[in-house]
Amino acid sequence: MDSSSPQDNLISAADRDGLYRTIFSRRDVRGQFKSDPIPDAVLSRILYAAHHAPSVGFMQPWNFIIVKSKKVRQRIHDLFSLAHQEAAAMFSDEKRDLYNGLKLEGIMESPINICVTCDRERTGPVVIGRTHISTMDLYSSVCAIQNLWLAARSEGLGVGWVSILDEQKMKRILEIPDHIVPVGYLCLGYVTHFKKKPELESAGWLPRLPLENLVYFDGWDKTLPVEDSLLLKQIREDQDFPVGSVRE
Repeated sequence: MDSSSPQDNLISAADRDGLYRTIFSRRDVRGQFKSDPIPDAVLSRILYAAHHAPSVGFMQPWNFIIVKSKKVRQRIHDLFSLAHQEAAAMFSDEKRDLYNGLKLEGIMESPINICVTCDRERTGPVVIGRTHISTMDLYSSVCAIQNLWLAARSEGLGVGWVSILDEQKMKRILEIPDHIVPVGYLCLGYVTHFKKKPELESAGWLPRLPLENLVYFDGWDKTLPVEDSLLLKQIREDQDFPVGSVRE
């Protein structure tokens, strides 16, 4: 029988505050990368953090392709440039002008790129937890990316996710087998600074949605009952929580 008390499961207030600061100061970095090399010890810690993400059926479907070669990164950048032009044509005139003014990648500026993949066949056709929702392994790989991202931020490193790419052409460049799914192509490196707000929010692309409008209770679009009104009040009060101190 587990004899641990609730107090045994707590982390220190300092560690808790550090976690929240890391979460709320994490940014999708595009234009602030420095060329400084990343020490192997730091990169190893970040990869270990990614490898300790939750995964359905403990299948650990991820692989991490570390891309340092300027030649390979240039080929990926060329893919981005073409896809970027194609994407611009999909927006209205007003949005297109704003889109074209955004810096959306740091492929060549960052010293390391990492492609995180998902091996959907790693533990066979039947996986605990994937029997009814077949995409759970892909979601697991996204969890690995989030762990990597937060670990990188705690080390003072920025991460930028490049999603404007032709997936099949990228697979050919990186020699990824047919059955492997690329989940995220990331730029990683030290930065000059982290922006106070996400770049797209600051640029006026979209505002951050109020959390109170996104929380339902016991079903879709059902408002909080009276007995839970204090939770809604707390959510409203915490709108500035990310930029303030951690509250008790």
